[in-house]
Amino acid sequence: MMRFRVLSPSEVPWAALDRMPDRTVFQTRAWLEFLAETQSARAIIAELRDGAAVAGYFTGGVFQRFGVRLLGSSFPGWTTPYIGFNLLPGVSHAEALLALERLAFDELKCLHFEVSDRHMKPEDGAKLGFELELYETYETDLRLSEAEILQAMNSACRRCIRKAEKGSVLIEEATDDGFASEYYEQLRDVFAKQGLVPMYSEHRVAALIRHLRPTGNLLLLRALSPDGKCIGTGIYPGFNKVAEFWGNASWRSSQILRPNEALHWYALRYWKQRGAEVFDWGGGGSYKEKYGPKAAAHPWFVKSRYRVLAKLRERARALADVRQRLLGRWRASRGPRVKSDTEVGE
Repeated sequence: MMRFRVLSPSEVPWAALDRMPDRTVFQTRAWLEFLAETQSARAIIAELRDGAAVAGYFTGGVFQRFGVRLLGSSFPGWTTPYIGFNLLPGVSHAEALLALERLAFDELKCLHFEVSDRHMKPEDGAKLGFELELYETYETDLRLSEAEILQAMNSACRRCIRKAEKGSVLIEEATDDGFASEYYEQLRDVFAKQGLVPMYSEHRVAALIRHLRPTGNLLLLRALSPDGKCIGTGIYPGFNKVAEFWGNASWRSSQILRPNEALHWYALRYWKQRGAEVFDWGGGGSYKEKYGPKAAAHPWFVKSRYRVLAKLRERARALADVRQRLLGRWRASRGPRVKSDTEVGE
């Protein structure tokens, strides 16, 4: 029977873990420090053993909500699509899930836990009583040549990229501390257009940049107009074989210059040149289809010691949606909006 053993901070072999082929940016030390700051989640790194042999590792975070002890790997609202396991070849995800249940309930004394992993399959948790959700996204195969990636986009998207290049849209890699505020100003305005507010604060963006930028695993981009004005921003973390689209925004008044297409095309080529094989588009959104990615869905398993906790989780998510709309309406009622509009993504 496989069992997990929680490693003390001094025992965690960070360098060896980061060399594992299925490692992603969301499992790195810097990302866990970001979650500790923004979600008060204490990092848990556990070693999976099959007898005396190491079979893999689990990464997650323990935290509390309303007095309930929880284990997330990931958790709704973390802006972290998946974390999960790093398993040696041949090790079953179903067996790792069974061992994780014992770790969560018996050793960590959590009453609820969630785990998402790019490499799990729905059947891995089917016979173990897990509730299955799916993280639906799009993915671009970066193993293709640049010409093939571009050709997979629809003709309108390719024209937009060429238009951006001819219109002298300049893409620059940002390194300054003002980027978070610049990005968030655009983000807040686009949500206001829909009568909403962002689901996360500017502090979270700043924390992400502060923790990830020194590692080299975070690409921050600005799109500049011919007169040097920032007309778009993009955030793209990546590590090992997988790069991510975390967020972007652009001023609506400058959409004719096509900054979003230019930002994404730069990010695709940037991470491809650094050895990434997959570009994950960070969830659904039909506007992403024009870039020619393939639809993908990764399992997100949920389990509670008591059924009522699962119901409370769903109610909390519904209340968060209501809160977002009410706050958006309240802000809109305070006065006229700023005339400059933004648009996230496209």
